[in-house]
Amino acid sequence: MPPLQPVGNRSQTKPQGSSKKLVIKPLKSKPSLPADFEIKTWTRLQDAVQAVHAQTPVACSLEELYRAVEDMCLHKMADRLYAGLQQACDQHTKAQIEKLAGSQAADEVLFLRQMHGCWEEHTSQMLTIRSIFLYLDRSYVLSASSVRSLYEMGLQQFRTHLVHHAEVLRKTIAGANQLIEAERQGESVDRQLLAHLLRMTSALGLYDDSFQAGFLEHTHLFYRAESQRLIQEVEVASYLEHCERRIQEEYERCQHYLEPSTRRHLIKVVEQQLLEAHMAALLNRGFDGLMAEQRTQDLARFYTLAARVQALPALKLRLKDYIRTSGLALIMDEEKDKDMVQLLLEMKSNLDDIVQQAFQKNEGFANALKEAFENFINQRQNKPAELIAKFMDAQLKGGSKGQSDEQMETDLDKALMLFRYISGKDVFEAFYKKDLAKRLLLGRSASVDAEKNMITKLKQECGAQFTNKLEGMFKDIDLSRDIMVSLKQSSVAKSKFPLGIDMNVSILTSGFWPSYPIQEGTLPAELNDYQAVFRDFYLSKHSGRRLVWHNSLGTCVLKVQFRKGLKELQVSLFQTIILMLFNDTAEMSFSDIKAATGIEDRELRRTLQSLACGKLRPINKAPKGRDVDDNDVFFLQCRLLDRQYQIDAAIVRIMKTRKTLSHKLLVNELVVQLKFPIKGADLKKRIESLIDREYLERDRDNAQVYNYLA
Repeated sequence: MPPLQPVGNRSQTKPQGSSKKLVIKPLKSKPSLPADFEIKTWTRLQDAVQAVHAQTPVACSLEELYRAVEDMCLHKMADRLYAGLQQACDQHTKAQIEKLAGSQAADEVLFLRQMHGCWEEHTSQMLTIRSIFLYLDRSYVLSASSVRSLYEMGLQQFRTHLVHHAEVLRKTIAGANQLIEAERQGESVDRQLLAHLLRMTSALGLYDDSFQAGFLEHTHLFYRAESQRLIQEVEVASYLEHCERRIQEEYERCQHYLEPSTRRHLIKVVEQQLLEAHMAALLNRGFDGLMAEQRTQDLARFYTLAARVQALPALKLRLKDYIRTSGLALIMDEEKDKDMVQLLLEMKSNLDDIVQQAFQKNEGFANALKEAFENFINQRQNKPAELIAKFMDAQLKGGSKGQSDEQMETDLDKALMLFRYISGKDVFEAFYKKDLAKRLLLGRSASVDAEKNMITKLKQECGAQFTNKLEGMFKDIDLSRDIMVSLKQSSVAKSKFPLGIDMNVSILTSGFWPSYPIQEGTLPAELNDYQAVFRDFYLSKHSGRRLVWHNSLGTCVLKVQFRKGLKELQVSLFQTIILMLFNDTAEMSFSDIKAATGIEDRELRRTLQSLACGKLRPINKAPKGRDVDDNDVFFLQCRLLDRQYQIDAAIVRIMKTRKTLSHKLLVNELVVQLKFPIKGADLKKRIESLIDREYLERDRDNAQVYNYLA
């Protein structure tokens, strides 16, 4: 438009103080375009488009071309300009696709590179063309809803001709699939080329229908064939590792050249063919072996892969079956009873580790472990309860050599865990009570605190009623200790206790303790005397009560003079009765021992067998053998007790019977009873010692006569 000019002389003189007024009038005639403006302008633009397509220099500057487009748009020629450009681009695109259709590329990679080159040129050229026709794209295209942007127009043209030449599209898609399969077979491929081509199909709107559907079908067939082959050829652990690697590879393909939308469908196909289709076979063929070998890493992989195909319920059921089967084989093997609890604890510990480390602490798997343990451990009625009680008994006695208190506590807690699984808790209680009684009565507990702590834990598990009797046993032991202290501090103990014997008595409430059969035996006179003293003392303090002696539960510590020196033997009361017979004789027949002790035949044979046939043998028997027969004879291989004590015991025994006896007659009796030579001076010393201890006294009328003091 020409610059504005004033028309005529419009200025007038105004009165002073008034403003001047400028009036602008339109031109008398409207400017007109040259008749050939549109043709010349379009020809110039068309030449530029052809130069871009031919990849030759453009004759005009981009600024001139931009202004030319702007002029045509301003003069309402935009629709014709758009149509002309569309036609020019379409002709070129058609020619390029036809060129690809006639390609004689030797292999799919070369063809794919040609396809990629064509696409790269097309997109680059469309960007250049759009920059030239930018004014058209930003004015006419935006205002006309029926036309596409220039770049979209170019994409649509490329898509139309590519679809029309179906063989070109087929070869492109097939080539991409062949490269992907080659990569799956371990070959190195041009991932960047694949990425460009698949982005092309995505940009053209061909990815889902033309590529993805077929690609997923190819994937389905590939992994179906591979899985069917490998499931027969490799072990389960290797197969699972292969599956894990394959899934990771497919994830990487989605990151490098596949569209993100493909990932979910692709991974599902891989999981279905590699895992879901073969999960039953994997569980049947390999799970038990992995469990038996405690291959935690492989089991963790099994768990993770099973979770991908919703197979955790099947895996959990298989775990339960494995535990039940292997546990039942263990619990029913009687040859392993000795180590049964330790083996069960090791099994439980290993399974706990697997649940923690391989199965991600899954609560359902932990419950399956618990249910399986409860199932198999109760298949063998009562025995597990007995073995657990025995294990606890061994631990509370001190466990293995060198075991710390902390380790004992840990082992007891583990055993308590097994206790929770058993249904026969009444059976456990019976065995535990019986073993506790022995520990308390024989003083074999390693720690009273540990004993009481265990009672507390059992109370927490089963309630106060379960431990009521066990707690009563501890009370009896404490009361018995107080009674013995009171007795030994009394005047009765100083005057009436048998010589050289220290004795402790436990008073047991029958309702708290296990039931024990009364087993009779003829006690030595010294022990009979002690029982009488204790009975009189106790009943004087607790009138109306009845004492029943359980001699079979008693234990003694005997001093024994072996050839190599004085030793102490801790033996049962029945063993004591038998051993003390040999204070007065060197050998005795079975029948003589039976008559002298009054012990029941079966118990007597068992006791003699423990003394004469064990590893340590205070006495021997003839003939030798493991069994005790009626005709066996037993004799000493060592000298029992020191002679000083034997002399003292013999004097007291004689005087207790005779009450009063002269020195000469006493010596004669001692010579008969004692089986070893003795000097008169030694006898006199022992008599004087007994007088000093108030077991004897000299007669007031005759110093050579002795009286027994009751």
